[in-house]
Amino acid sequence: MADRHGMALGRRGFLRVVALGTAGFAIGFDCGAAEDAASSAPDSPATFGDFVRIGSDDTVTVVIKHLDKGQGVTTGLTTIVADELDADWAQMRWAFAPADATRYHNLNWGPVQGTGGSSSIANSWQQLRLAGAAARAILVEAAASAWQVPAAEIVVAAGVLTHPGGRSARFGSLAAAAAALTPPAEPVLKTPAQFTFIGKHVPRIDSPDKTTGRAQFTIDQRLPGMLTAVVARPPRFGGRVQTIDDTAARAVKGVVDVVRIPRGVAVLADSTWAAIKGRDALQIEWDDSDAEQRGSQQLLADFRQLAATPGAAARNEGDVDAAFTGAAQVIEATYEFPYLAHASMEPLDALIALTDGGCEVWTGCQSQTSDQRAVADVLGLAPAQVTVHTLIAGGSFGRRAVPDSDFVVEAATIVKAIGGRAPVKLQWTREDDMRGGRYRPMCVQVLRGALDAAGQPVAWSQRIVTQSFLRGTAFEGMIQNGVDITSVEGARGLPYAIPNLRVDLHNPEAGVPTLWWRSVGHSFNGYTTETFIDEMAAAAGQDAVEFRRALLKDAPRHLAALDLAVAQAGTAPTGKGRGRGVAVHESFGSVVAEVADVVVDDDGRFKVERVTCAVDCGIAVNPDIVRAQMEGGVGYALSALLREAVTLDAGRVVEANFDRYRPLRIHEMPVVDVHIVPSDAPPSGVGEPGVPPLGPAVANALRAATGKPQHRLPLGERLA
Repeated sequence: MADRHGMALGRRGFLRVVALGTAGFAIGFDCGAAEDAASSAPDSPATFGDFVRIGSDDTVTVVIKHLDKGQGVTTGLTTIVADELDADWAQMRWAFAPADATRYHNLNWGPVQGTGGSSSIANSWQQLRLAGAAARAILVEAAASAWQVPAAEIVVAAGVLTHPGGRSARFGSLAAAAAALTPPAEPVLKTPAQFTFIGKHVPRIDSPDKTTGRAQFTIDQRLPGMLTAVVARPPRFGGRVQTIDDTAARAVKGVVDVVRIPRGVAVLADSTWAAIKGRDALQIEWDDSDAEQRGSQQLLADFRQLAATPGAAARNEGDVDAAFTGAAQVIEATYEFPYLAHASMEPLDALIALTDGGCEVWTGCQSQTSDQRAVADVLGLAPAQVTVHTLIAGGSFGRRAVPDSDFVVEAATIVKAIGGRAPVKLQWTREDDMRGGRYRPMCVQVLRGALDAAGQPVAWSQRIVTQSFLRGTAFEGMIQNGVDITSVEGARGLPYAIPNLRVDLHNPEAGVPTLWWRSVGHSFNGYTTETFIDEMAAAAGQDAVEFRRALLKDAPRHLAALDLAVAQAGTAPTGKGRGRGVAVHESFGSVVAEVADVVVDDDGRFKVERVTCAVDCGIAVNPDIVRAQMEGGVGYALSALLREAVTLDAGRVVEANFDRYRPLRIHEMPVVDVHIVPSDAPPSGVGEPGVPPLGPAVANALRAATGKPQHRLPLGERLA
């Protein structure tokens, strides 16, 4: 297909033509470029601190220090500034910040710029409110000086400053004069009652560019003379190259070079297809002497054996052993969880080019300054010589936040191996991502609960066996007394008022590389705690909701979210094979309760028909995005619950693509109703908290429908 100038149209060109022809709304927006903040708006915009730029064309650009990988932070963070600035939403733009920890560090992480832990809105909330309010104050001061009127008489609304005497001006005409003024150290912030955009409907600022195909991901990037690289990695984790015969690979049309790197063998070509075909032609013998060679069943057996012995104490209150000895009833359950892939839509990729003064990196960068330092180390540069261009990413779920910057380091290593003679775009394939990536670790848990004669819980014991998320990384110092806090999150902070409670942990060694996965330890601990509390309620002969309510007397946020979800869910459906389940869980500062309605047929096949969700995330900066993130969390979690699993056969990953690792299909998505708990508290996370309650809510519904608890995931297409 060609455009009207006779030029060949690619996928994005086609989308742009179609969208501009059918969606005129797109023309009025500019979602911002993934470039240095200083060059993202026209006419050298005036600078108002580190986060706000105002152009003479009246555009307001908000500098975003976090990565937007689909969760909507470019809209949410821009909304915060727009509100305190009293701007018009149509004039708002955004640009990713450069890698600079002195100005753009994550306030929770120290001198590191990065995105994770559902922290973007919460992390920047006060910072951006102050930035917007300070910019507004000096715009008013500039107007007051120009008009010779008291600043207190000037009104700002929808991007216009007005004075009762008839004077008015837009931001752009005052920007240069205002930027020369000293902003107030403590600008006056709005009260929630004064918010114009926050908590209201604001259209996503990135939607028009994504609709027209103008939005640029790393996979879209091209540079003159660029080579595309793919890497042959060991089929077993920990394997090494022993011998290479690259004769056939070099004979593939388009292949330019073959180089050995620490993690395998890279094939460089003038196209992605040629690089892949060249890699397919490589003949490599691998040395597996230090590789992980256990399969999933052997690893599970080893984890189960550890689960029979005490681990490192993460929480120990009361006298748990005595409580179990004197209990009227003791129940026990063993849970098993598989490895899980992140499986984001855009596989990993990075583009690196050497320059006279250093190098430039283009990637969906989740840890800008960590990646910057890692590239600098590989290339023998100072971090300041490495310019990082953060691009929007097609998903991540944690995979792009790698402590050792694995895929970016691969790209830098390849550039170094070819002497920097050409820009290199490293492109992982889906199979690379599935078989050579990092995973949510396998996990085995043993839970025991004790009830007294009145059916009241008197003891809780939870033993977790899973690989550490932190061991061997720059964050290893967070492991205290043998406890990786990310492995026990969601278990150590159990909100239920049970007098005797113990949580302990084993972090066994295994050669399978692991990494935080959407909601991290909450992803399995939310499941175990919320299904097991249901089983305790059943053993006590009590309603699951009322059982929880009694135990949440000291957790008002949990109770409020639970009550809202249950009330909005309405009357439970009745009839053969129907069941309802509930779950409530806190993660990343937010509390989410979910009610799931399921139906099971005579063959054991089941469908999740509806999920009712209530979320307390403090102030909902953009309620539409909060709802979208809850819906996305439900879909992501349901996908893992039903059939996602990474399995190993003698150390080799079996799954390679979505034919074997099957995400949720759109027709399998339930109706999702999201309700936000009203709050004036500062915002908390929404990107991950929707995930943990979904699995247990569905499992509890299935137990209600069938009488069978679900202790092993994934559940599969049909219940056993």
